[in-house]
Amino acid sequence: MVSYDEYLKNPCGSLSLPYWKSQTLSLPANMRIVHDSNFFPELLNEYTDERYFRLYHNLKDVENTCPEAIELITASQNETDNIVSIINNSYYDIHVDSAQMESYMQTPVYCKELWLLAVEKRTGKYIGSGIADYDPEIKELILEWIQVLPPYRGKGIGQALVNELLLRMKNTAGFATVSGKVDNPTNPEALYRRCGFTGDDIWHILQRQ
Repeated sequence: MVSYDEYLKNPCGSLSLPYWKSQTLSLPANMRIVHDSNFFPELLNEYTDERYFRLYHNLKDVENTCPEAIELITASQNETDNIVSIINNSYYDIHVDSAQMESYMQTPVYCKELWLLAVEKRTGKYIGSGIADYDPEIKELILEWIQVLPPYRGKGIGQALVNELLLRMKNTAGFATVSGKVDNPTNPEALYRRCGFTGDDIWHILQRQ
């Protein structure tokens, strides 16, 4: 198991997920997680492979990039259904429900100021959302959900959500991390890199065939 100090020295290279999750994670017997530096092609004879990037941000040089037509607000706990609707209409392969989202509010890293909604000022419509966690022990800001409804993509709203989360914790957190699928057709990695995230750590989620 990776220690607290080891994680702080190399958050994205030492673990495939945030430190707090690693303390309770129990992998299924048919699953392995390996860093790209320890991956070899012969593993594909036994396992399917899904690659995830993990990136780091030092919380310096963060800009407010919210488009004039959009307002970013803190989501109240009774707006869970709105976030659920945005998530389910933003992905073809992900479905969540209110109970699942509410369970995230019971974790030790839940921070109500880090649940955001993007609102189109002209119509009042919710068109995007962002959720992050904060681990006060590690002082790690953890971006978990960033999504924008398909008709509103390419307008800088995703970048605005990411930057707003970074700005809100700029003077509190020591660093931020984010993870996502390397082969996601929407290319979330490019978004995070535009927002100042860096790194080249890739993790392979292997499941026995």
